[in-house]
Amino acid sequence: MEGGDNLDAQIESLLNVEKQSRLAENVSATKKAVIDIIQLCYGARAWKTLNEQILILSKRRGQLKQAVTAMVQQAMQYIDDTPDIEARVELIKTLNSVSAGKIYVELERARLIKKLAKIKESQGLIAEAADLMQEIAVETFGAMAKTEKIAFILEQVRLCLDRQDYVRAQILSRKISPRVFDADTSKEKKKPKEGDNVVEEAPADIPSLLELKRIYYELMIRYYSHNNDYLEICRCYKAIYDISSVKEDPTKWVPVLRKICWYLVLAPHDPMQSSLLNSTLEDKNLSEIPNFGELLKQLVTMEVIQWTALWETCRNEFENEKNMLGGSLGDKAAEDLRQRIIEHNILVVSKYYAEAYSAETCKTLVPYYRGYLFLL
Repeated sequence: MEGGDNLDAQIESLLNVEKQSRLAENVSATKKAVIDIIQLCYGARAWKTLNEQILILSKRRGQLKQAVTAMVQQAMQYIDDTPDIEARVELIKTLNSVSAGKIYVELERARLIKKLAKIKESQGLIAEAADLMQEIAVETFGAMAKTEKIAFILEQVRLCLDRQDYVRAQILSRKISPRVFDADTSKEKKKPKEGDNVVEEAPADIPSLLELKRIYYELMIRYYSHNNDYLEICRCYKAIYDISSVKEDPTKWVPVLRKICWYLVLAPHDPMQSSLLNSTLEDKNLSEIPNFGELLKQLVTMEVIQWTALWETCRNEFENEKNMLGGSLGDKAAEDLRQRIIEHNILVVSKYYAEAYSAETCKTLVPYYRGYLFLL
């Protein structure tokens, strides 16, 4: 029940205790008094009074940092117990206003903002959620666990992609180095040296480093897909394919390997594409999807490919891709595939022209290859 004379009297009594403890700079007693007030309001389900007391306690003259930290941490435990979404948002906003600009509760503020952004997103307010998340620069937080930092930045990237803000999504994604996913996490468990920041343990809902790696590359695939950067998409799928949990499960790696093959074929010819193409052909798992092995072999063989024959062979696989992990290849993919085959044929023709030793040989070859290109 909200309010009540008895509740007010108990709060007043505890406020006097808090004042005496604060003026005496007794940290433990001040923290206890503050927490007792917060718990009292929560026990009475007096949500309005709870918000008021949080603001009052935080603004008291000379309030101890430890008391503010303890109060914010205690009140955060009550967010999920609020009776409705309005009360939840109000409590989060109250705690956010208290923690704003205070370095000693920056980690708590980041978690509060993330909760508020989730609520905004569930209400369909993607732009507002993205703007909220962008206020926080977690990469500077010394007390936040590495996995929690990465998860937070990935949420920022995801929301930017959802609102189609690709420029900001790219800027945020650069805060994460792909090398961080290969770091030895056991080193974080060592006892910190004196003077080092004490890194808090990540919340239970934060994914593991390998799971974050998969999420990171899936988001980068979304980013590169908006401008059809096929080679980068392929490299992202290759990184996912190399994750141990993926490689151990055929139901996971088969769809990923298919995507690697498709995007290799779709990517314009260059040294990186050629290197990835040859390394993929050496993969023993390719035998499980023989049609793709044959497709890749045609691209490394210096022979002209007839488009109509190729399309008849791979059309079913192409159209079936929309039912596989990762979805369809995109609207432009079929036309781009045709362009890649033409590009391959031009490279083949140019190679044979370069190897011609005389003008007479060239004259003989021209009509032959012109006829082949006409068939395309």
